[in-house]
Amino acid sequence: MDAPKPLIGVLDEPGDYRDALADTIARDGLAVLAAERLEDLPSETSLVVAHARAVPSLAWASLTERLPTVVVSDSRLDADLLTAVDVGLVDYVVEPMRHGQLLRRMIRKVIELHRLEDERSRDRAHLAQLNEHLEELNESLETHLALLRLDQQAGGQIQRKLLPPHPQTLGGVTCDYWLVPSLYLSGDFLDFQRYDDRYTLFYFADVSGHGASSAFVTVLLKYLCNRWLSEWDGKQPDHLPAQWLTALNRELLDTGIGKHATLFVGVIDHVDHCLYYSLGAQLPKPLLVADGKVVELPGEGMPVGLFPSVEYPRLRYRLPPNFTLWLCSDGILECLPGEMLDMRLRELEQRVLSCTTLERLRDSLALSASGDINAEGEHSGEELPDDLTIMMLSGFGDDH
Repeated sequence: MDAPKPLIGVLDEPGDYRDALADTIARDGLAVLAAERLEDLPSETSLVVAHARAVPSLAWASLTERLPTVVVSDSRLDADLLTAVDVGLVDYVVEPMRHGQLLRRMIRKVIELHRLEDERSRDRAHLAQLNEHLEELNESLETHLALLRLDQQAGGQIQRKLLPPHPQTLGGVTCDYWLVPSLYLSGDFLDFQRYDDRYTLFYFADVSGHGASSAFVTVLLKYLCNRWLSEWDGKQPDHLPAQWLTALNRELLDTGIGKHATLFVGVIDHVDHCLYYSLGAQLPKPLLVADGKVVELPGEGMPVGLFPSVEYPRLRYRLPPNFTLWLCSDGILECLPGEMLDMRLRELEQRVLSCTTLERLRDSLALSASGDINAEGEHSGEELPDDLTIMMLSGFGDDH
């Protein structure tokens, strides 16, 4: 459907001159309506062509406020024309019958400019509404972010309460650790518990991702391991770590939340000085330091929570009289120099060999770009690229 033609109003005294002026304007297909007064023109009028003599001097200002106006006159010396110019009218044509083509072009130009101005006004109004709406959304978002931040801070405090006290010594073995989340909640978790006078159990977990969903998995891990520990009869300690990983693998798959973890589970026999353990894709691998040497604990295993019907290895390692066992989450690799993974792993080996305490290893890491971090794992500043946890077990000494 064709767009309706703009209606041009012609204001002049009735007579042949007004009729001729209307015919001149209408030659290019413009819709024209002649009237003696502005009030006689319909509301859909787009533009007024007014003869200088047809509008009282005091009425020009109100006319131009209502509609775009082109003034015509028979002489540049017309006093009414000069009055119209004085109130701001700059579009005028002298002797319009002789300059009909110019008048029609001027009319179309004024209509187009007025249309563009209307569009800009609508755009400005729409933009103002949009800005107002965005301000409301930003305010709502800030409120929700503040609530989420408070929730995550509270969740982080609860998660820290689930961690074991540190440092603590059980049966001649001392456990210390340092856990720092990438923001508030961590996907890293660990525990260190005495079962009886002979056995101590511990585990070290790194759940995929970080934040709330990963932290919820660590709570599930804490609950399950506590339940399984309470159900254990103290027999076959070499079977227990692999059984735990198998059961946890099944539990994570059954939840359907799409989370998996790397895990190390160990049982320390304080009588035989043995470590019974199993592991699921732990990276970096556990590092044991003794007699001035560092070795990786042997063994391989699949991640926990990815594949059904996975069997995890049953492994045993004879612990030397004086040992230090280091377990680190993969977040530590972000803090070590080296372009390749092997380079960073070798760098970690050298550092655990030279750092006899957890504090020394922590202080040696390049964490300046990640914000200020204290010994409790709390930090401010930019978000860490990943959760970072270090666990250190040292023991037996002269008690062999």
